[in-house]
Formats: sequence, C-alpha cells, structure tokens
Amino acid sequence: MRSAEEYMKMGFDRKAAEYFAGGRKTIVAVTPNDDFTLTICFSNGERRLLDMSPLLQKGTVFEPFIDLADFRRVYVDEQHCIAWDIDPAINSSEVWSNKVDLCPDSCYIDSVPLA
Repeated sequence: MRSAEEYMKMGFDRKAAEYFAGGRKTIVAVTPNDDFTLTICFSNGERRLLDMSPLLQKGTVFEPFIDLADFRRVYVDEQHCIAWDIDPAINSSEVWSNKVDLCPDSCYIDSVPLA
C-alpha cells in the first residue's frame, strides 16, 4: 500500500492522497436530505455528508435533479456509486445514458464526517 506522500508525488492533493493511502471505501447506503445534501454510509461504518447544491446547476448533467422530488430518487447502484435515473420509467441497466452517477471515491473525498 502506498503512503499519502507517494500519492502526492504523483500529483494528488493532500485530501485525495490521504484517502487512497487509507484504502478505498464502498458506499452501502444513501439518504437524500431536504437541503440537497446526501447522508452517505460507507463500508467502514462512517457516515458522511455530501453537499450536492454546487453541482445542481442548469446546463449540467445534474439539472434534472434540481427539483427536490427528483433529487430524492437517489440510490446506490450495483457498482456502489451514488446514482439517479433521469427518467425513472427507463431501466438504466439497459439504457446507460439514462443514469447520472458519482463514484464512491469522490463522494468520500468531497464529503464531511458526521458525528
């Protein structure tokens, strides 16, 4: 396993370097909150809060989820990513372009621990 310093020499910022040096985490559950944050539970038992509001902008892939009801349709997919189906009537396993997702690594790095 590499140290944080080794990751930083490869161009990672400190936060990402420390994450990867500590071992990758898997998302096991997600709960949407009314303030457009997500409470994420990871396989190591940690609960973290991810603020999605900076990403929920017109003209981005996240535009369909600016409405709270659509934002609340979030789920953990088969790859343990945070995901939303653009059209909930379409199976995203069959139509890949229907899904917007976030990888577990970025979810962990960009979130803050919950007490």
